[in-house]
Amino acid sequence: MTVNADAGLGFGHFIAQSDVVGKTLLGILVLMSIASWVIIVIKGLSLVSRRRHSQSFLNFFWNATSLEAVANEITTHGVHDPFSHLTSHAMHAQAHHAKYGAAKLEEAGTSGEFVTRTIKKVLDEETTRLENGLAMLATVGATAPFVGLFGTVWGVYHALVAIGMSGAGTLDKVAGPVGEALIMTGLGLAVAIPAVMGYNWLTRANRVMSSKLDAFAYELHTFVSMGQPLGNEAAQPANVRALASRPVAA
Repeated sequence: MTVNADAGLGFGHFIAQSDVVGKTLLGILVLMSIASWVIIVIKGLSLVSRRRHSQSFLNFFWNATSLEAVANEITTHGVHDPFSHLTSHAMHAQAHHAKYGAAKLEEAGTSGEFVTRTIKKVLDEETTRLENGLAMLATVGATAPFVGLFGTVWGVYHALVAIGMSGAGTLDKVAGPVGEALIMTGLGLAVAIPAVMGYNWLTRANRVMSSKLDAFAYELHTFVSMGQPLGNEAAQPANVRALASRPVAA
């Protein structure tokens, strides 16, 4: 890295004077920033959509006159949120076990036990789905400041070497190049702060969603296990029986 006293100092000058390592670190920070913002935007939009569909389904569920009406709603409009997804699988499990019994090892036990295992499986799937991408945000938030600091240390080292070789060690000759090198630390913080804030926001939102889903799962298990005749296919509503004969959307 060389210092030109006549050249204007700033970000552009710093990039122009950077070597391969400095430009590589800058590229890494840019990629980190793009990745974190893409995750934040996609997860944020998904969260808003999930909340809207969840509220709509819960309003319908709690105002429905029977599980038959809920089954009809799911059959007609499909599943678009964690609550309808959980309900669909639970009702499908109950209807399937009532119709076919314990035909496989995973279906062993009573209908209520099979429904319980199905609900737990769906809850695990929803938790995994909610947490997708959060590890990347946490990684960016934790490592971006250090990447920026590395770039600063590297830039300061080369600036001081160049100044020493030129023989101009006065403050006005040192402050400019060193100040330019500090840009990398600022960039690292600029990348890390949104990632950390996005991670905390999404983590809290997912925790709230998971708590509501757990509470709903308890009520759903009671309704599905006790609200429908068990072991009597003919006594089940047609829409509930239909759930057992069609694949359930993941």
